[in-house]
Formats: sequence, structure tokens, C-alpha cells
Amino acid sequence: MIDLGTQRHALYALFAAALFGISAPIAKLLGADMGPVALAALLYLGSGLALATWMVVGRLGGGPARRSLRIDRSALPWLLGSIVSGGVLGPLALLWGLQSVSGSAASLLLSFEAIFTALIAATFFRESIDRRVWAAALLMLVASALLTLPQASSVALLGAGSILLACLFWGIDNNLTRNISAADPVLLAMIKGLGAGSFNAALAWALGQMPGEPTAIGMALLVGAGSYGISLVLFIVALRHLGSARTAAHFGCAPFFGAAFAVLVIKEPGSAWLMAAMALMAIATWLVLTEHHEHLHVHEPMEHEHEHRHDAHHAHHHDEIWPSNRPHSHRHRHDALSHAHRHLPDLHHRHSHEPPPAERS
Repeated sequence: MIDLGTQRHALYALFAAALFGISAPIAKLLGADMGPVALAALLYLGSGLALATWMVVGRLGGGPARRSLRIDRSALPWLLGSIVSGGVLGPLALLWGLQSVSGSAASLLLSFEAIFTALIAATFFRESIDRRVWAAALLMLVASALLTLPQASSVALLGAGSILLACLFWGIDNNLTRNISAADPVLLAMIKGLGAGSFNAALAWALGQMPGEPTAIGMALLVGAGSYGISLVLFIVALRHLGSARTAAHFGCAPFFGAAFAVLVIKEPGSAWLMAAMALMAIATWLVLTEHHEHLHVHEPMEHEHEHRHDAHHAHHHDEIWPSNRPHSHRHRHDALSHAHRHLPDLHHRHSHEPPPAERS
């Protein structure tokens, strides 16, 4: 049974997956008219420009109450690292790999992002990861093996290796972004889009990779706006509430959308291997969605800023009258609190599990 109380934010990751999933087969088509670096530049510039427009329109229209447009200085190293790993190195590795791997195969290879994200989260950031999440990651690994082994060749394997490297870079990016996910997600995604897009554009110019026809340029910008821009905003919101490993596991649904789009819309050939891999991916997604995690835990005193509503974790006082059910953002303090309820490693539940408490899965 899916607990919507804790898993409702998985919808953000699933919508993000849908938008990003279709980008791989589309990028493969667009890549025929331009170099991979130029394409990466256009995809990220489309993302950054669209989100910048969104922010301007939102500010003119009032926007969410008290939206903070600041990023703490302590967050800048994390942001820079996420731009380099996820906005520069990851897309370049992916787009190079797409030159020798089919769009449907590439879409399913992207499931390795969840595996790398979980490994990094558990090893370096001590995130609590349930057995069901690890089982889902293993199923994703088997699904990808089912897809790639039957068509293995020297060229295909090199392309697949490049896509796996992109997944590793994005796994690093996901964990770095998780540490700054309390900041405004639109602002973060806009900075990442403009930063990565500008760097890739300069690199494309230096390499002589000129963009293609105006129609291809417009399509790349449009795909970037949705599959990279809006998708990243939704992904950051999910990171805030679910943590790195679970968000990435839910985001593993992206291959479903990418493979289905490649077969149904672009008319790439399907196969029994593809159907078997997609079935395993469906089971993996179900495992993560039906996870339950509950135990007595302690909230240490902390102070931070993010958009929130008044609830059990946000019972603070306002000097002015403020509707408790209205989302707003300001710096606030959390006092020490001990209680038990179902939760995931969101902003307020990144506590230690050593020694492991009694848990229910």
C-alpha cells in the first residue's frame, strides 16, 4: 500500500522523470544536425532562459509569499559542484554516448543514475536507505543488463559506457543538490541552466561546433525548457522531501517514458528484451513507492529558511497574522523535538540511524 502522507512528493519526481525521459530520444534526433557540445549548450540555455522568464513573470505577478531569492554563501561550493558534474560533464558524456546507442536503450541505461545516487548517498552522506530501495536499484541494474547485452558490440559498449559515466556524474550532482535543496528550486535550476549552458556554449564555439538549422535550435531550446528546466525544478522539490536515493529511485521511471516515446512516436523497433526490462523497472518503482519508515527519532535544534506551511514541524510564532495553510518562506528556528511517525529523509529528518533503531518496512 502506498502511503500518500509520506510518498505524495514522489509525484514531483515522477513528473520530472516524464519530462526528462523523453529528452534522450529527442536529443538523439537533434544531435544529427549539430555537435553534442552545441546541443548540450542549447538544452541548458533553454532551461535557464525559460526559468529566468518564469521568475520575472512570477515576481511581477506577486509570486509565492516572501520567496527568498538568496543563496547562502555556504551553499556556493555545493552549487558550483552540481553545475560542473550535472550540468557540464554529465550531459557531454550522455550526448557523446547517444551517437552509438539507440534512444530506447539510452533511456533505460539512465536507470543507473539511481544506483550511483544511492551508493554515493549511503557512502559519503550517510543517508538512511531501506532494503526496498536497494532491491529496486538491483532490479534496475538487471533491467539495464537485459537491454544492453543482446546488442553488445564494441561501438555500442563504448556508447553505453559513456552513458553510465553520465549517470555517475548525475549521481554526484543529485547528492550535492540535496544539500542545498532548501533554497528556491526555480532559482537553483535557473542558475544551473544558465551556468552550464554558457560554459557549453563557449566550449562549442572553441571546438567549432556551430548550431544547426533555426528549427533545430528552436526545438533544442524548447526541449531544454521542459526536459531540463521544469524537470529540474520538480526534481529539487522532490530532493527536499524525499532525500537523494529515493528521489533518484522514483526518477528511475524516466526510462519508461523515454523508451515508450522512442518506440511509439519515433518508431524505433521494440523487442522482447525491452518489454522484460520495462517490467522489472515497474516492479522497482513499486518497491520504492510502497516503502514505510517509522521509528522514534530526535530533532536537534536548527535554524534555516525554506518555503513551508505550519505543521507539526513548523509550529513557530509570527509577529504578524499569517494564514497557517498558506506557503511562505522566512528564516525560522526548530526547537528540539522527539516523536515517532512515518517519515523519509527530508529537510527535517536527516538524523543518524546508528545504532539502527527498530524500523518497520
